[in-house]
Amino acid sequence: MATPRKNDNGAILECRGLNLWYGKNHALQDINILYRENRVTALIGPSGCGKSTLIRALNRMNDIIDGCRMEGEILFHGRNILGHHVDVMDVRTRIGMIFQKPNPFPKSIFDNVAYGPRIHGQRNKKALAGIVERSLKLAALWEEVSDRLDESAMSLSGGQQQRLCIARALAVEPEVLLMDEPTSSLDPLATSKIEDLIDDLKEKYTVVIVTHNMQQAARVSDFTGFMYLGKLIEFGRTEMIFEKPTKELTERYITGRFG
Repeated sequence: MATPRKNDNGAILECRGLNLWYGKNHALQDINILYRENRVTALIGPSGCGKSTLIRALNRMNDIIDGCRMEGEILFHGRNILGHHVDVMDVRTRIGMIFQKPNPFPKSIFDNVAYGPRIHGQRNKKALAGIVERSLKLAALWEEVSDRLDESAMSLSGGQQQRLCIARALAVEPEVLLMDEPTSSLDPLATSKIEDLIDDLKEKYTVVIVTHNMQQAARVSDFTGFMYLGKLIEFGRTEMIFEKPTKELTERYITGRFG
């Protein structure tokens, strides 16, 4: 991908007139949304409204689904990543994804984090050790695992596994982190640790999070988008969305009077 630059409106990532179909199902309809650098953007809305579809579109993860078709633009540093000549693997390196359930590889803790750098050609043991330590520290996991890096990642708790997956994503030095319901399978203590981590991560990264938990969106995000039936109903600063929404549908959802 060419030399980075911000979009004219200051966003690092932006959807313009984005439409997506799964076969004949029009799953995303004319989405226009900005993701600002070093900010957390939350996507909220009922199940099936298109939140996960939208976040997966941002790094071309929907490409692997048969019958998926997109129109419009997704601009990353002002360049459309839906273009035919875009290196999709480069996009997925620079725009990392954290999934709903932790998905560590059946390898050691060290090898999980070192996996990406090795794929990209890093073979120097000292350099890999530095990358692993830095990434685990960024994911607030180093102090808990530094003395057992050779142990299986599967021996970690669910919350630790999710932070390990975050460290694995950070190891390839992305600019954007996409998080699709990252705490839905975790207990309250592990959830709190992930939320604290998100607040720390935005100092270095741009974060987009899908969540069903409106309290979580209010706690961790700077901007919030409310989606319904494949449409972005309202988008703005989080305090505005939760305290003074401009759309009746948003207000009904926020106050629990939805449907």
